[in-house]
Parts: sequence; C-alpha cells; structure tokens
Amino acid sequence: MTQLRIRDAATYLGVSDDTVRRLVDGGTFTRATDDAGRAVIDGRELARYAKERSTALADPASGVQSSARNRFVGIVTDVVADRVMAQVELQCGPHRVVSLMSAEAVRDLGLEVGSVAVASVKATMVAVEAPAPAPAVDGAVREERP
Repeated sequence: MTQLRIRDAATYLGVSDDTVRRLVDGGTFTRATDDAGRAVIDGRELARYAKERSTALADPASGVQSSARNRFVGIVTDVVADRVMAQVELQCGPHRVVSLMSAEAVRDLGLEVGSVAVASVKATMVAVEAPAPAPAVDGAVREERP
C-alpha cells in the first residue's frame, strides 16, 4: 500500500497541510503512521478523493465528437511563429501544454495570447515515471513514495 505524508498529499491536491489534516480529522482520509512515526494517508484514498473532485473547464467545441480522450481546455499563453511553423503554449489548469503546428493552422484557428483553445492528445506511447522504491532494510521490501 502506498502511503503519502500529509505535506506531500497537500502538494498533490494543491491545498495546505492544514486542509489535509482537517480532511483526516473529518474522516475523509484514514491517518496512519509510517516507520519513522510520521503521519501518512493511504495513496488510494487520496487518488479517489482527487478524481471525485476533479473538474474540467467547459469545452468550447461542444457538440464535436473526437476519438481523443485526453482533451485539455486552456488559455493560449504564448505563440511563437515564423512563416511556416509555430509553437503554441496553453495553460490548462495547472498544466502547461505546448504544441508545434503550422503557422497556417494558427491563423486558421485564430490562436492568439488570451484565446481559449483545446489541446487534444492522441498518442500511441505515453511515458509514465515514478520514484524508485526505497532500498530494502533487513531483507524487507519497503515502499516509500514522496
């Protein structure tokens, strides 16, 4: 079972440590203690809580059907274009998404700083990384996540 320290859970939720402590006190998360005596919560509980409370911005292209499941609505924060190619940066909630496209596409879509756009990601390969597990102590397998 993955356990997360209170401060790390707060970071992942984008709230204060005190907010997570109040959620623990209110019964939202079960408090446990790790081997070092620090307060921790179950990573599965945190994941469930985060997923239940996630909100997406309204998609300005409502009514459009797409096979892409990873759609990020955001605000265009930067456009760098030459005569042929362009780099468009969007801020989609806490995530920065950068796309390379033709300068013609930027003009056709009317993309400029401050406009609303949707980054649609359809990839055959998405890399996922995780911290390396802590070394075993006395032959015991120990799982510790930041």
